[in-house]
Amino acid sequence: MSRVPDGDRGSMAVEIVVLVPVLVMVMMLVVAFGRYVSAEGAAEAAAREAVRAATLERDLASASAAARGTAADALPSTVSCDPAVLSGSFVAGGVVRVDLTCRVSWHDLGLIGLRGTSPVSASSSAPLDQYRRTGGP
Repeated sequence: MSRVPDGDRGSMAVEIVVLVPVLVMVMMLVVAFGRYVSAEGAAEAAAREAVRAATLERDLASASAAARGTAADALPSTVSCDPAVLSGSFVAGGVVRVDLTCRVSWHDLGLIGLRGTSPVSASSSAPLDQYRRTGGP
């Protein structure tokens, strides 16, 4: 039978007690990065969809409403964003742009020092068809 030397007795318990919290913190950090990347991807996709919807409209007011509505519909419920902002030149051959600002919540990751929210912004632009009739009668 092999005998454990007296100096090593209990060292495995100490290693486990020190190692488990470190592993949990690393896991929470991975969750935080995943949450940020997911929110960033959702914001970029929503901005793309919003600018596409805006280019299909005939006037600036309808385009702005379509951009806001499409962005809100495209975002998952886990992402909190301000309404989409449409800018650019809404004339035939012009380019329109949608800007979207969202927030990533860290409310349950305080153990690793993350608190509050972090901003994520996305924008997308698209040209209007040069031969498309926009605005006016």
